Amino acid sequence: MTKMVLTLLASAALCASLPHRANAELDVARLKSAIERSVAADYPKLDALYKDIHAHPEIAFQEEKTAAKLAAEMRALGFDVTEHVGKTGLVAIYRNGEGPTIMVRTELDALPMEEKTGLPYASHDKTTWQGRETFVAHSCGHDVHMASWVGTAKTLVGLKDQWHGTLMFIAQPAEEIVSGAKAMLADGLFTRFPKPNVGFALHDGPFAYGTVRYRVGIGSSAADGLSIKFRGRGGHGAVPQATIDPVMMAARFVVDVQSVISREKDPTEFGVVSVGAIHGGTASNIIPDDVVLFGTIRTFKPEVRAKMLAGIERTARAVAAMSNAPEPEISITEGTKAVINDPNVVGTAEKVLKAAFGDKFEPSPPGTPSEDYSEFVSAGVPSMFFNIGIYEPERVAAAREGRSPSLPSNHSPLFAPVPEPTIKTGVEAMTLAVLSAFDRQAPEK
Repeated sequence: MTKMVLTLLASAALCASLPHRANAELDVARLKSAIERSVAADYPKLDALYKDIHAHPEIAFQEEKTAAKLAAEMRALGFDVTEHVGKTGLVAIYRNGEGPTIMVRTELDALPMEEKTGLPYASHDKTTWQGRETFVAHSCGHDVHMASWVGTAKTLVGLKDQWHGTLMFIAQPAEEIVSGAKAMLADGLFTRFPKPNVGFALHDGPFAYGTVRYRVGIGSSAADGLSIKFRGRGGHGAVPQATIDPVMMAARFVVDVQSVISREKDPTEFGVVSVGAIHGGTASNIIPDDVVLFGTIRTFKPEVRAKMLAGIERTARAVAAMSNAPEPEISITEGTKAVINDPNVVGTAEKVLKAAFGDKFEPSPPGTPSEDYSEFVSAGVPSMFFNIGIYEPERVAAAREGRSPSLPSNHSPLFAPVPEPTIKTGVEAMTLAVLSAFDRQAPEK
């Protein structure tokens, strides 16, 4: 029996277990039970997919093999799949009669870093990144997202008598460098394909598995890239009076720029400037001609961003002036805006997810990392971006109470989600969220 026939039979069985709906209120208890049965039956395949992707990660705009794996999975479910959208992204469409288009996004890319979890399926792969060889690891959890994405697609196909409309599942490249969403939009995501009525995405994080966190309004920070070249006059380290020391300028800037945060920005508003790299010099006894530093700027609100950018530029110029140095070369590059969760979309999903997860569905403050899902929101897709936990509740409690070390967070080389039940929670929460959107958007009968 072919894989497609097995899929169709499973879908028919799942549909038969639920009453047909026509704009009736969702029977959350029965839906959740049906979803749990479906995910339990599919989980061994999802687990194998997750571990395969985890062991063989690919970085931004190199995700050819990862995208091909997801494309094959979606075609087997009956989706029409278009590959190479935005270079390495894919779009999978499933039409089920008249109705709204609901988008579900996952990310494809990993990070240029070494994994140190010691897991039996840990990544040992390497690639070339920015001209150098590097390890690659799924230390942000995008592999969990991908497995949940495939599981959600499978479950929704099995429940297709419960909704009518179009599923638009997109797999986005290059989220880690906040470029993939823009690339897909520039390649005609919402002109070559339907523009969604509603969109959803999830992200995992270092809190208890089985828990789903959400928020209305601001969901993540805006991101700007910072690059400054301090120009001096090089010379002998033993004769500093004959030089203009750019290392001194860079060091002073790293400290002084924090006064923009502590003394110019409203202390009740979020804003961060972090310098992650300083490049300059070749030897201990040579003062170089110039030093370049790179950093990141994160904010929630446009007015806070504007104040911080002005303060950062002013501080850099003042540091150079104090050393009687030439004007520094300052480049501030907009990365992505804050994700804004739509109150109506969240309000509709909130009722269903609260009924399904009880006190494990909880509100949370905005996340300070950035997320280029905001590009889809800015393009006019009302959305909900939510989070799922990854660690054993007992371990989370012990870390919170100081009885054990703090838990590795996203981007740590020790980041190691517990696949089950994390992936199951992702599938269940996303499936119910999508069904809530179909129910709200469906025309009255």
